[in-house]
Amino acid sequence: MPTGEARRDWRHTLHTVIFEADTRAGRAFDITLIGLILLSVLAVILESVSGIRVRYGVELQAIEWAFTILFTIEYLLRLISIGRPLLYARSFFGLVDLLAIIPTYLSALIPGTQFLLVIRLLRILRIFRILKLAQYVVEAQSLVLALNATRRKIEVFLFVVVTLVVIIGSLMYVIEGEEHGFTSIPTSIYWAIVTLTTVGYGDISPSTPIGQALASVVMILGYGIIAVPTGLVTAELMRKPIGPISTQACPACSADGHDADAVFCKYCGERL
Repeated sequence: MPTGEARRDWRHTLHTVIFEADTRAGRAFDITLIGLILLSVLAVILESVSGIRVRYGVELQAIEWAFTILFTIEYLLRLISIGRPLLYARSFFGLVDLLAIIPTYLSALIPGTQFLLVIRLLRILRIFRILKLAQYVVEAQSLVLALNATRRKIEVFLFVVVTLVVIIGSLMYVIEGEEHGFTSIPTSIYWAIVTLTTVGYGDISPSTPIGQALASVVMILGYGIIAVPTGLVTAELMRKPIGPISTQACPACSADGHDADAVFCKYCGERL
């Protein structure tokens, strides 16, 4: 039986290989993992092509299951290697790692769900840490902080937009009526959203002069509305930038993005 100290050393070594890219073994593990992710996504994409699926469907499914088993083992090793596995399981990458393996198992019950495996591409976001591109990590964290800082303002803005499209859609339903394609208030709200966002599918359009006048107002209003969230986030990004950060992952919760001179994890308090 290994002693407690031996078990800790084993878990520390496993954590270094899986979560850190500072060592040769850790870097090789992460680069190999990214290669496997790209190959697995390519297999899923090829399987969606009917001609290839008819000819190589069995082989592609076998490859898909092989990748899923490998990623399942890797996910379990990640949980084993950190001190607080539940924190990692609830983190962004923890959830992505779990969602990257569930569709294959789910496809045994619901055919076709295996194509959701393309979510594995999100795991490649780790490449910024793996390749030691710390400046990109800083920029990504700045963007996340800006979005979080403007979250409440954007929520209020979206509430106003939803209120507007309901009112405009209801008005258009009254003005145009069913004979011009606005068969219900939900359909009219759909038209208002498409018009306000300047998408303009053209499947429904007003025919009366009053309806066309209202549509013109909505189109002009759409350009102003699109600029609001962009301006909010841009203003927040112009604030004082954050300092340099480390690419080291916490041994307890796997969180990264700590300050370069940090001694303890800012999320769980574990010593780095």
